[in-house]
Amino acid sequence: MQNRIPINNFIRAKEVRVIDEKGEQLGVMNIFSAIDLAKERGLDLIQVTEKVEPPVCRIGNYGKYLYSLQKKEKKINIKTKTELKEVRIGFNISPHDLETKAKQAEKFLKEGHKVKVGMMLKGREKAMGDYAKKKVISFLEILDSFIPIKVERELKREPRGFTAIISKE
Repeated sequence: MQNRIPINNFIRAKEVRVIDEKGEQLGVMNIFSAIDLAKERGLDLIQVTEKVEPPVCRIGNYGKYLYSLQKKEKKINIKTKTELKEVRIGFNISPHDLETKAKQAEKFLKEGHKVKVGMMLKGREKAMGDYAKKKVISFLEILDSFIPIKVERELKREPRGFTAIISKE
């Protein structure tokens, strides 16, 4: 849940640095004179930051201010959207199928996603860990021939198999 931004009488400071609706600084004022100035203009006194002394407040429409913050937040979320895609390899996968899976992983990497390569081991396959590890390494070599890759997390043995996370270089 988003923290409420203090406005008008909810601002706790005695003095505030005021910025008007045009972006010009009006200087440090008593909180009551700043609220009166905002009400004269038919607007709100919005606390922008409390990290400095005295806190910075802006005169403006509270609804418009919240809307602009939401737009900025959405823009940031769109830019930082990278998903983790997974490609699973079987224990007895053929070399041609490895190439097909590598092409699929290449597609994910070109879209900007990270790829988790996984090989699940069942039953007696768990005893043949060296063979499985060689299969995953050969997959990574095939993929590296298609597109240069960077290993984010090394090939790791887990209770049910092997996993590695890779990204585009």
